[in-house]
Amino acid sequence: MTWSTADMPDQTGRVAVVTGANGGLGLASATALAGRGAHVVMAARNQEKARAARDEILAAHPRASLEIVELDLGSLASVERAATEIAAAHDRIDILMLNAGVMAMPEGTTVDGFERQLGINVLGHWALTSHLLPIVVGTPGARVITLSSMAQHQGSPLDVDNPHMRGNYDAWKQYGNTKLAARHFAQGLQARFEAEGVDALALAAHPGLTNSDLQATTHEQGGGGFLGGFFHRLTEAVGMSIERGALSQLRAATDPAASGGDYYGPLLVATGPPVRKPLVRPGADAAIAALWTVCERETGLSIDVAAARTT
Repeated sequence: MTWSTADMPDQTGRVAVVTGANGGLGLASATALAGRGAHVVMAARNQEKARAARDEILAAHPRASLEIVELDLGSLASVERAATEIAAAHDRIDILMLNAGVMAMPEGTTVDGFERQLGINVLGHWALTSHLLPIVVGTPGARVITLSSMAQHQGSPLDVDNPHMRGNYDAWKQYGNTKLAARHFAQGLQARFEAEGVDALALAAHPGLTNSDLQATTHEQGGGGFLGGFFHRLTEAVGMSIERGALSQLRAATDPAASGGDYYGPLLVATGPPVRKPLVRPGADAAIAALWTVCERETGLSIDVAAARTT
């Protein structure tokens, strides 16, 4: 039941767009994909950190094919600019890995006025997918991978009337909401791919307990209260390395045996090799419909697979 990057098929000739590729799980994923021959578009907000990440990948894989695109998921204008740049340079996207995110941050808003976790984890990735969807559906065998979390189990379907939790904000609850939404997005997108007969797959994955910089950032920003510090110390002590933690999303992105709608995570819940996981809380049609309603209303953008096929 083991799976590692050695099991990844050759990715030569394929284009992978990875959000948050300048650190943590995104950097580990970009490194693995580039090491197997993919051209990796490193979409990231912090450009200095992105350049350092690119140098790190090249040190490990001198022949790696890499490209940096500036992307701030907290700005719909930045998302549109990034998507335009990517679309101008590429006529195919084989892997769209929606990896970047924030966790249990203090209440705040994006430049568009969205609650920060919802804006970055959900709405920014929705917008990016919407802009790039014509290229994705035009690429045979393309995959869209969304990064969920064990925290999805504490989340609820998005409240159509108050998805930003204004007036009753709870940092951990909202994080769980956004990570459940990430899984619902994969399920909803897969259903739309199937309805339109599109040769593409949507899958989700979670990294278990991984010592990425996500917990450290939350702690540094004063997020998550007591639990923010607790999980930071816990992941430092017993968390998997980012290379191991990234295996679930890499398996979802590259395993030929994966199916649309699959959900990958560590075998032992928080640790272990990546395996297909059961949907303990299957996404009801109503929850997925609520997600689509919120995202379309807030961003003004649709995920219309039928329309994308004709673009």
